[in-house]
Amino acid sequence: MSLRLHAPVVLPCDPSCSVLRDAVVDVVDGRITYVGGAADAPAFDGEVRSLSGILLPGLVNTHAHSPMTVLRGLGSDLPLLRWLQEQMWPNEARMTAADVGTGMLLGAVEMLRHGVTTSAEMYFHGPELVSSVRAAGSRVVFGGAILDVPGMSWRSLTDEISTWIDADGLVSADGRIELAYGPHSAYTLSAAQLTAVAVEARARGALLMVHVAESPFEDEAQRAEYGSVPALLKASDVLGGRVLSAHSVHLSDDDIALYASFGVGVAHCPGSNAKLASGIARVPEMLAAGVSVGLGTDGPASNDDLDLFEEARLAGLFARVSKMDATVLGAAQALLMATRGGASALGRTDIGSLEAGRWGDVVHIAADDPAFATGLDAPDAQLLANLVWGSGSRRVTDVWVGGEHVVAGGESTRVDRREAQAGVNAVAGRLRSA
Repeated sequence: MSLRLHAPVVLPCDPSCSVLRDAVVDVVDGRITYVGGAADAPAFDGEVRSLSGILLPGLVNTHAHSPMTVLRGLGSDLPLLRWLQEQMWPNEARMTAADVGTGMLLGAVEMLRHGVTTSAEMYFHGPELVSSVRAAGSRVVFGGAILDVPGMSWRSLTDEISTWIDADGLVSADGRIELAYGPHSAYTLSAAQLTAVAVEARARGALLMVHVAESPFEDEAQRAEYGSVPALLKASDVLGGRVLSAHSVHLSDDDIALYASFGVGVAHCPGSNAKLASGIARVPEMLAAGVSVGLGTDGPASNDDLDLFEEARLAGLFARVSKMDATVLGAAQALLMATRGGASALGRTDIGSLEAGRWGDVVHIAADDPAFATGLDAPDAQLLANLVWGSGSRRVTDVWVGGEHVVAGGESTRVDRREAQAGVNAVAGRLRSA
């Protein structure tokens, strides 16, 4: 498979957030081989597609529970702990493996239509979830959810993901599937249990994703004993391997310094944090300390969409209003958090940017929109501002994953979206009547 994509603007999402004019992206056998000006491009023997808008890398959703499309809208006016205890956990207990697959299929299609090509999912029933991701044509980092609650064995859930990794490996050959550990939190697992999960993850070089300091009330007992959840994680020998800290809203200066010293990635979920009134994370301070910060949608029952462009916009707006400083987080930084920063937070160097050697995950944004009425030849800063603050995902028309065209004309090329929606409707109806 050889594909050259040619567009007036290419945003490779390199560290400086360059804007390339009249440029091409070459993808051969799923991997990018060249990104740069069309005039300097090497000879190419393959399909060439000329596009009218902007090309950028597939977005990386660093924290999601996408099968919860079947629970969207439930308990939408409740705070976090009541929302979990009264709505989410009781309904999830009634969900079958097939239900998880149904919810994930629609979630994957929804994300692809918004330009999200990779999502980090903490959930249950991994085989069914992974099967749906493959059907949609996207990528997933699947962290098997691990909790110590009635009806669940944290040890069995841990052993399940360990056995799977030992049998199939950490990452599939095509890079579509990565397996990880998902210990839910320090308030659903003891410190000793978190340690045991971390030992398993480090032994396999696997990512460990965990909810940390999402709301000010969830972990009062842990903070009383350890000072903070990050301090608990350090004391429990959880840090040191690949760790992704989801939400991370209520962190002190010491917590941020601890994350920087251990290379902990953060999944910032501004939409969910705002909807559940959990607070505003200290993103400018984390970035200044050198912490890798990506963006996450969280679940579609707490956000309630799977639109990472919206998260980029909210991340910038909340950072500005929290610091009362309109310069604190610009459009370029917000875009990089949704792409390169997300890949870095997950410990991945094969996604999140358009550069030679990475997977050919490419998104096309059409320019026939009021957001781009000032033209694609506008100055770089203005063009980035119009994309992040003005357009967002609404003009995503085409998406390629590993060079495969998985969204064309705004719709999935692999999955009938209306059938996927009907499947979620059927599951939701059964759960309501249970």
